[in-house]
Amino acid sequence: MIQRDAAAVLELYLKTFPVTLVVGPRQSGKTTLVKSRLHGWKFLDLERSADNAALSFDLDGFFEANPARVAIDEAQRLPGLFQALRAAVDNDRRPGRYVLTGSASPSLIKGASESLAGRIGVLELAPFGASELRALPALEGRWFWGGYPPLYHLKSARQKAEWLEAYISTFVERDIPGLGLRIPAARFRKFLYMLANVHGGILNIMDLARSMELSQHTIENYLDILEGAFIIRRLRPYFANIGKRLVKSPKLYIRDSGLFNYLAGLRHPGELDVFPRRGSSWEGMVIEETARLASLKYTKPGIFYWRTHSGAEVDLIIEAGLQKIAIEVKLGKSIKHENLAGLKSCMADLKIKKAFVIYGGAQGLDMGGGIRLVPWPEFIKNHQSYL
Repeated sequence: MIQRDAAAVLELYLKTFPVTLVVGPRQSGKTTLVKSRLHGWKFLDLERSADNAALSFDLDGFFEANPARVAIDEAQRLPGLFQALRAAVDNDRRPGRYVLTGSASPSLIKGASESLAGRIGVLELAPFGASELRALPALEGRWFWGGYPPLYHLKSARQKAEWLEAYISTFVERDIPGLGLRIPAARFRKFLYMLANVHGGILNIMDLARSMELSQHTIENYLDILEGAFIIRRLRPYFANIGKRLVKSPKLYIRDSGLFNYLAGLRHPGELDVFPRRGSSWEGMVIEETARLASLKYTKPGIFYWRTHSGAEVDLIIEAGLQKIAIEVKLGKSIKHENLAGLKSCMADLKIKKAFVIYGGAQGLDMGGGIRLVPWPEFIKNHQSYL
């Protein structure tokens, strides 16, 4: 079994909160992680009618009879669960009593935060990251195929492509209606393809609305749903009062590189070599991996990008407390000083002393001024020292 980076955070939450909620996209490994850490616990799956009926019959009575060491899968499927849990844990605030898992649902995080504020720790579990696959040959395919764990039990490119197709179809045909969106599956799939076309770029709601012949409000709603389902990331710009005009619109990324590559039309790893948007695919993967690792290391870090109207840009700003780290992502195997002008400008404006460039080269190199070139394998191996 592949050791998950999030296991340490799960253990921390079990020692801190009465309830822990593990959220993430479908097939990211939530149940596997929980079962691997909670030996001897009672497990219920609310997608099973028998388990759902057992809890629904008398929620308060269930928690009275089961005061601790209970894990509940797909918690979003039972209305009233959080209210019942609040009553149960208010009578006994011992940490580590209940663990819940949940996939995309507008009510899931809202219900947890409103009903169980101060009583629950929320852990996001992404698909496999590169740091979790670094000891396996699978790392070589991580960029192209993405990180969903079931892919790593499949051998051929055709099998993996079929799995990604089934994943997208299930999401569009079952999950989207379940999330309250009334839109034909083919039309929403078209919307996903459009988002893949703007992956890595500044998000323009007006252009998307015009192309889909929908209102901007409707497009915003679609994006909210996709972000809540962990399919996209809207990377917000970093704001600072520095006397410069800054871009205020977010950038958009398909969070899993395998989903992006598939939606972009790629079906075999060799196609990446001639893919015109190869750099955007690489950038998205590195940004998502870095954001994931920062979120595991720090409590609620800020994840941003930086761009001025004059064109100076930095791909990623990590803000953890008073610390800021500027990160640039380059696919090229060599970096020249003139390629770092935006990074240097950002460091000066925000008074950042530590910055690095994750790039496709093989040699780590100090570029002066607090900037270091870091090869991708080196970052994966020693990310703790860089973040």
